[in-house]
Parts: sequence; C-alpha cells; structure tokens
Amino acid sequence: MSELVIRNLSKSFGAGAVLDDVSLTAPEGQILTLLGPSGCGKSTTLWSIAGLLRPDRGRIAAGGHSFFDSETSVCLPPERRECGVVFQSYALWPHMKVRDNVGYPLRLRRFGRDAMRKRIDEVLELVDLGDQAERYPHQLSGGQQQRVALARALAHPPRLLLLDEPFSNLDAKLRERTRDWLLQLQRRIGVTTVFVTHDQDEALSMSDQIAVMSRGVVHQVGTPEQVYNDPADLFVADFVGTSNLVKGAVLGRENGSLRVRIDGLDECVQVSSDAESENVVLAIRPESLTLLPAGASPDNRRNTVSGPVLERSYRGDRYRYRVGLGPQSLVVESRVRMDSSRALIELPHEGHKVFASPVPTPREGEERD
Repeated sequence: MSELVIRNLSKSFGAGAVLDDVSLTAPEGQILTLLGPSGCGKSTTLWSIAGLLRPDRGRIAAGGHSFFDSETSVCLPPERRECGVVFQSYALWPHMKVRDNVGYPLRLRRFGRDAMRKRIDEVLELVDLGDQAERYPHQLSGGQQQRVALARALAHPPRLLLLDEPFSNLDAKLRERTRDWLLQLQRRIGVTTVFVTHDQDEALSMSDQIAVMSRGVVHQVGTPEQVYNDPADLFVADFVGTSNLVKGAVLGRENGSLRVRIDGLDECVQVSSDAESENVVLAIRPESLTLLPAGASPDNRRNTVSGPVLERSYRGDRYRYRVGLGPQSLVVESRVRMDSSRALIELPHEGHKVFASPVPTPREGEERD
C-alpha cells in the first residue's frame, strides 16, 4: 500500500488553467474522491497521477516513489508507476475473452504462462467472475464488464487504484449495488484509491476523504461528514447535496448569534454565527427545517417564516416542498403530508452555515436597527 501525495500541481491548455496549484493527500489504504462538476479538473488530476498527462508544474509521489517532479525533471512513464486504472468506458478489448483482457497487463510484463493463469484465476475470483473467464465482453452485462475492467486493473498488484467515473454507464439500481460491492472489495485488499465522480451520493457513501473541486481549484478536503455538514464556502454548500441559500441582512448581534432579516420578508430569524458581514447567505439543508402542522401558530416560536407552497413531490420515504419566501424559496423535506396552500416553517438556530453575501442584499432605502 502507498500514500499518495500531490503538491502544487498545475496544468494549462492554451491560455486556460485546468489545474491551479492543487495539493492533495490520499492516506495509505483509503479512498480519496475527487468531486466536482464537468470541467473542474478532476479527470486531469487523475490522468496526471496515472502518467497519461504531463502537468506543467508540481510534484506527485506515492509510496516513496516520485512519479512527477517539475523541479527535478522527473516524469515516470505510466508503466513504471504501477497504477491500476479503470476507465469510464471500461476500454475492454472486444475480440479478447475475459481471461485475455484480464491477463493483458501480465503479458506486457512477460509473466510465465503458469504464473499468469494462476493470477488471472485469483483476480477473477476476487471480483466474482471466475465462471465468466471464457466469455467475450459483449456477452456480459454492464456490471460484469465493469468488474472485468477492475480485475484487469488489479491483475498486476497496483500501487494505486485509479477510478474514472466507473459507474456512469450503469443503471441506478446496479450502480448502487456495484459501488457497495467495490467498497467492500477495496476494504478487503486495502489499496489506496483515487475515485473521480460528479455524483454526490457516490462520493458521500464511498469516500474516506472528499476533495471538492471547481475550475481547477480545490475548495475543500474533508471527510464526507465534514464536507456535508461544515462546507468551507458557498460553492461547496451549494454543490454537495441540497442547500437552501437564503440571503438576508444582519440587523443585530448578541452572544454569538445574528438577527437576520430575510430578503423580501418582514420576518427576522436568529442564527448562531460570528460572521462580521452585514449581508449574509444562510446555507440550510432541507432536512434541518421543520414543517409545522397546518393551523399552527407562530407565537412563541423563535425562528418561523411562512409562505405559499409552490411545489410538492412525493419521494417514497419523504415529501419535498418548495415554499416561497418573497423573491426566494425554501426546499423542505418532511415525512408529513401537507395539502394546504401555505406553509409555516421553523428554521434551526444551529445546524447551518452562514457566509458573507457576495452581493449586497438590503432593499433600497431600508434602514437597519
């Protein structure tokens, strides 16, 4: 097993910077997920690790071996980095049987016939495909093809396992089952893994560490719980999961709390924060909001707002409502079915994040207390 260390990695195509001073660490035996929208630089980072792309600047090392170092002009070719790679398209040879696809990396390394057959049998059993060795890729399901690609990546024991959106071609049910299976396999073999995805559910359910990226920059690195519950900035709060980003103006501060008037409403709410900005954005998860019963009175409740129900949908285990707040809206998740046209919502005093607003929010002519 190897720890992966990336320091100050930069890459440009023409005038555009795809990676901008990226630094990451994947601890030995753990899964580091690169999460972000298309074009954010996550695949460029992965291909730089694999040696399929040469960065402009920085350093990449794993297990004490330097893969790339711009200062010393080190740049190992892909075959010397010992990375197992699973491509998004699986990249299986259609004219080769499963056994031959899996054995291809061993053939390149001139394994003996008996040693190669033994290793192929081992990795096919590892991915539960021991009975499919003589089939061709087109005779397999999408999930089985994905496992063949993984077996090929593991055939020559890799220093790192690199996965580029390996589940994107699978349907929703199969994707969920396959990622659970892959997580169990990774824990069993203990190989340090870098996983690229834009799917937040995959990132949250599979990762030891998540690096959230946008426009070639790493916004936050942390555990799934840290990234979801304590986002570093507005981009992370908005991209990871669902967040209500509610703009407001600070009317007062007291004992670590802010009194905030929500834009477009007369109501004020009290939130725990030491933010110094006069204009803020409250990032609140839908499950942190409480939908009060129809006819409930806001009296004696500290943090209630009301508005028209704009949308409602049934999600199986919960209902999702979108409630208007002047020019803004709140998404609320609840197990309670509500058919009225207006909703009363209680906001949490804690369990949210408060960010300085990038745009001044008070209405023209307003005064603050």
